[in-house]
Amino acid sequence: MTLHQVESFIAGRWLPPSGDARLIHSALTGQPMAQVGRAGPDSAAMLDYAKTKGGPALRALTFHDRARALKALALHLQDRKQALYDLSFDTGATAQDHLIDIDGGIGTMLVMASKGRRDMPDDQVYLDGPVETLSRQGSFMGQHICTPLRGVAVHINAFNFPVWGMLEKLAPAILAGMPVIVKPATASCYVTQACVRMILDSAILPQGSVQLVCGGLGDLLDRLDGQDVVSFTGSAGTAGQLRSTPNLMDNAVRFVAEQDSLNASILGPDAVPGTPEFDLFVTEATREITTKAGQKCTAIRRIIAPHGTTDALIAALSRSLDSVVMGDPRQDTTTMGALISAAQRDDVLAKAAQIASQADVVYGDLTPPPHPSGGAYLAPILLSCPDPDTAHHLHTVEAFGPVATVMGYTDLDHAVALANRGGGSLVTSVFTHDTDVARQVALGAAAFNGRIYFNDRTSAGESTGHGSPLPHMVHGGPGRAGGGEELGGVRGVLHYMQRTAIQGSPDILAAIGHRWVPGAAEATGPAHPFKRRFGDLAIGETLHTPARTITVQDIETFAHFTGDTFYAHMDDAAAKRNPFFPGRVAHGYLLLSFAAGLFVSPDEGPVLANTGLDNLRFLDPVVAGDALSVRLTVKQKTPRNTDYGEVRWHVTLTKQTGSTVAEYDLLTMNAL
Repeated sequence: MTLHQVESFIAGRWLPPSGDARLIHSALTGQPMAQVGRAGPDSAAMLDYAKTKGGPALRALTFHDRARALKALALHLQDRKQALYDLSFDTGATAQDHLIDIDGGIGTMLVMASKGRRDMPDDQVYLDGPVETLSRQGSFMGQHICTPLRGVAVHINAFNFPVWGMLEKLAPAILAGMPVIVKPATASCYVTQACVRMILDSAILPQGSVQLVCGGLGDLLDRLDGQDVVSFTGSAGTAGQLRSTPNLMDNAVRFVAEQDSLNASILGPDAVPGTPEFDLFVTEATREITTKAGQKCTAIRRIIAPHGTTDALIAALSRSLDSVVMGDPRQDTTTMGALISAAQRDDVLAKAAQIASQADVVYGDLTPPPHPSGGAYLAPILLSCPDPDTAHHLHTVEAFGPVATVMGYTDLDHAVALANRGGGSLVTSVFTHDTDVARQVALGAAAFNGRIYFNDRTSAGESTGHGSPLPHMVHGGPGRAGGGEELGGVRGVLHYMQRTAIQGSPDILAAIGHRWVPGAAEATGPAHPFKRRFGDLAIGETLHTPARTITVQDIETFAHFTGDTFYAHMDDAAAKRNPFFPGRVAHGYLLLSFAAGLFVSPDEGPVLANTGLDNLRFLDPVVAGDALSVRLTVKQKTPRNTDYGEVRWHVTLTKQTGSTVAEYDLLTMNAL
């Protein structure tokens, strides 16, 4: 048999396995299929390649440039994913599993690309939070900014998701502007290698952005410093060993861990047999036990149900598990494939036996015969524990395979306490249609979970499932789950950046952030700003309007025209009894309308549409006789496509006394 040689990509070169390479065996047959590993990869060369080539090239791009690259890369992989499917079958994954791993990884890249374009600036600096005024007159201000770290992101990934596990880490790091060294788990690294080769062959990312180490990392961790990040997914034991590397501790290297998690699923007290929630629970529990043959960090390990429903639940789960078809994942009829290896199968059985010392096996076999194919197959195992309060193993031992344990609770506080005994989880799910139950669980269990997933008859049609981390939401968990955090939209990008407090004058802050702040210099353009195209407008370009005096007739006309006859606008005596008003006042929305009339240019021009207002505040009431004027300033510009971009204008309304009446951000789309 010809063995596939799994290469590493180090410092710009593909390198084959060295003489001490390890064998990788097919999960389906147990036969050797590949060789992997290099003795002592050149860590210094890897770091130099990343930090002198990849890092500077990525940082020279804006967030939007990097987002466009991620989108192009995702589409490139989308067109070639069948080759990844074909390879991934040998990991034991089914066609349905491929959708989670391969399609899920590509989808995550697309979401992060979209977040980069929609939620981040077309710039190299990310502004985190509002400007803080630090002085009485506003001449000294503060702003938090985020800029990319100057090191490398080392991603050490688990065997169960060779594509998603890489791409969900890689996308935020690249979007942040940080080069990546990928270290996949050996058992499935041949799939990761194929994906990395596609990424590199595309030449979409700058040279040095991505490297791949298949095998050991050598002394790489000993060479990192405070500008680097290590992100790990795997067992708690390995996480502990890596986290305690002296150099990582000495240099305060950022270390993110996503590790063992004894996730729970709670059947609400209202979800009795015959309800939609009970049926949903059975369906999702079956799926979580069998998807990826139970080899998921988010899989359900502990099934927590009211004492009175446990027998019915076990019977329903057993019937559902009877429909599982275990076998060759290449067959369309197969619904559950093999575990990654015989060693993993043995480990799962050993852990299940530990749990079974304090529980009863109610479905499956702890001593199954070898599969005829020689593959690492293991049918689902369901256990039941009559006394989960004293059964220590239920809450401390994870069988990383198709194994789950049913346990009963007396009341909802008891259910929450059982879930929390996992010591920190990636996810706990709750199936209930009772909103009070949902709130009680959220208050009691949120501190022990990175995510709480609720499902009921209302959300069932669109919910994504207990075991599905989404790029928009935080993935991670406290305590046993590792205490780390990934994804979560822009939050995931900021893990690869340094948050820094910038303090100085308004002009300094505006120059650093490419965003005008009150008090910074203003400029007058050669024409009305609404007549100038997106590319011609400058940050700080300002229009000051003449004043318009507000009359009683204006107030009454607006009130009757809109139907807003609130007493403060119509009854002077009643308004004076209100502590906020000196008497009868103008409507806030009347002021906004008049403000638009003062600054809008009526002619056809580059302004295509008004898309909304942000941060609107009414600060000082306006009475009849007050004169209203407006300052309109270009605050920020964000390209949206090849035809137009978004202009954020800072609008300030003042009256004749100099008092600020209202402030807001106006958003328009302007032709490029």
